[in-house]
Amino acid sequence: MIPILAEIGPVKLYSYGLMMALGFWLGAQIAGREHERRGGDADRFWKLALLSFVAALATSHLYWWGREALSGRAEIAELLSGSGHVWFAGMIGGLLTGWWLVRRFELDAFDVLDSAGMGLPLGHAIGRIGCHLAGDGDWGRVTEMPWGVAYERAIAGWPHPPGVAVHPTPLYETGAYTAVFLLLWGVRRRTPPGALLGASLVLTSIARFLIEFWRVTPVVGAGLTEAQWVAIGLTIVGAALLGRSRTLSGASPKTKPEARA
Repeated sequence: MIPILAEIGPVKLYSYGLMMALGFWLGAQIAGREHERRGGDADRFWKLALLSFVAALATSHLYWWGREALSGRAEIAELLSGSGHVWFAGMIGGLLTGWWLVRRFELDAFDVLDSAGMGLPLGHAIGRIGCHLAGDGDWGRVTEMPWGVAYERAIAGWPHPPGVAVHPTPLYETGAYTAVFLLLWGVRRRTPPGALLGASLVLTSIARFLIEFWRVTPVVGAGLTEAQWVAIGLTIVGAALLGRSRTLSGASPKTKPEARA
């Protein structure tokens, strides 16, 4: 674990922030290329991606702070800090902002959504590496497996005595989301409109739902965690997109004549 990569005077370079920024950049690169391949406007898409990313950061932090405040564990000063994020809240906030910007920028909604569906799993996979390097509390339950990790330098504080290891669930997510990205990359030319985002939501949500069983997240109802309930909701949304995509253009992808190979 390397929470702080470098220090230059009072300035610190945190691994979590670096990987989050790298995840956004690479995810947006992939999404932008897919959008351009479909004949879309690359400049407008990049503006949309950047604004959606900022909205996602704000939404994820506000949700985290509100949840912690209701539990009496957050102070008002933390509202202005850069710590504390909830991925699902950020993704929902980013997608809603993106949907609004699609209408404002007069872009093709399905082209943008499908392009975003390509970039989201990759960006999330890289971001989770930052969680692992920083030890931000996203680890799993105690394990004796040989790949168990002791986050003894965790920025969130390590609750276990020396010699205790836990499931490195951030790396589990990295592996799962990378696999989703590679699968979508392989089929991106053969999918009808809406299918890429739908498949992305379904597959990443199923992965998160299953990985939650190894994490130490509190149960909120019916034996499931908050993230699992959100995953169920996003799976339903993704399945609806997949169902609707079958009615659009038959089984052929919605690629414009001038789209690049």
